[in-house]
Amino acid sequence: MRTLILLRHGESDWNSKNLFTGWIDVDLTAHGEEQALLGGKALAAAGLLPTRVHTSVLTRAVRTGTLAMEGAGHPWVPTDRHWRLNERHYGALQGREKAAVLREFGEDQFHLWRRSYDAAPPPVAEGSPGDVSSDPRYSGLPRDLLPRTESLADVTARLLPYWHDAIVPDLRPGHTVLVVAHSNSLRALVAHLDRLTREELLTLNIPTGMPLRYDLGEDLVPLVRGGRYLDLDAAAAAAAEVADQGGGRLGSCR
Repeated sequence: MRTLILLRHGESDWNSKNLFTGWIDVDLTAHGEEQALLGGKALAAAGLLPTRVHTSVLTRAVRTGTLAMEGAGHPWVPTDRHWRLNERHYGALQGREKAAVLREFGEDQFHLWRRSYDAAPPPVAEGSPGDVSSDPRYSGLPRDLLPRTESLADVTARLLPYWHDAIVPDLRPGHTVLVVAHSNSLRALVAHLDRLTREELLTLNIPTGMPLRYDLGEDLVPLVRGGRYLDLDAAAAAAAEVADQGGGRLGSCR
């Protein structure tokens, strides 16, 4: 059996303001820092001590991974960071309040952009604040790999090579692997692990700061579809809050 733990970063400054964040680099709130520490303490209490950590290159995930491992009492665990674990790029919606987008475009379009598999928001304009082409984190990447907008299908396509090339090689020899990422990069990974249908994916919401444990067989297929949150009741309540951001339909943390 292999153990994989998924952790969405703690509450960020823009989460607290209900803004579309995407690849904009924002930090954790004080509450988000506390969530990260508590998530690490929950791992230790459950006897789940990661021996490998993977995070995105965005500050909110980087700091969550660091704080979680401090909370678990193992701050020295080797950690890899990669842009392929970044949040979905929300294009021209980045920085906009979700409720305002809902009012402007209507409920159907809003939820299509937020929760569907293959709908991408309008692309961000070149040179605008959401254009990351000059960000030093991505300086070695070909420009055609840097998104200006993404659907969840796009996120899945750029995430899965990292899953196969970096995370799977850590799982196979028996490491307990912690992946600290974002709402949509984790939705993409869960959809891959659980072979979700598009209908199931519509109601999948990942709460901040809640460790989700997957026990995987030799074939890396989950022994229990959907995994198990260490605190299921708290995760369900938090997932409902995520689903209702902007005033929308409730979903499930599964």
